[in-house]
Amino acid sequence: MTHIVIDTNVIVSAALSAKGYPAQVAALISQTEDIQVFYSTAIMNEYRRVLSYNKLRIPEIIQDNIISALEVFGTHIEPSASDIILPDESDRIFYDTAKASKSILITGNTKHFPDEDFIVTPAEFVNSWKERVH
Repeated sequence: MTHIVIDTNVIVSAALSAKGYPAQVAALISQTEDIQVFYSTAIMNEYRRVLSYNKLRIPEIIQDNIISALEVFGTHIEPSASDIILPDESDRIFYDTAKASKSILITGNTKHFPDEDFIVTPAEFVNSWKERVH
């Protein structure tokens, strides 16, 4: 079982386009039982907040479907806050949840995080998954 935490930018990209690596991450999650998504209350609140931005024009039904699917199929945890220094403090919720759940953190903004093996881009995750399966 592969444990993952998904940064908001990946969720939004997948919601905006059915093409690209973020959409492939979403497809993998829905197509296999070997991937377990973890989230915290703070992460879910962040997803809701960003998905609802008017400028993104993501239909409410799509927003609701994304949140519902994550809540139903994901695993909720409440990690302790770490003391690691991050360039963007708002990313701590993803880092701490990934560390606490021993998950891979999938983000389009790897520069916002320390250079650690468990932090990958959507492309790195998808390509690694394909290599593992084939």
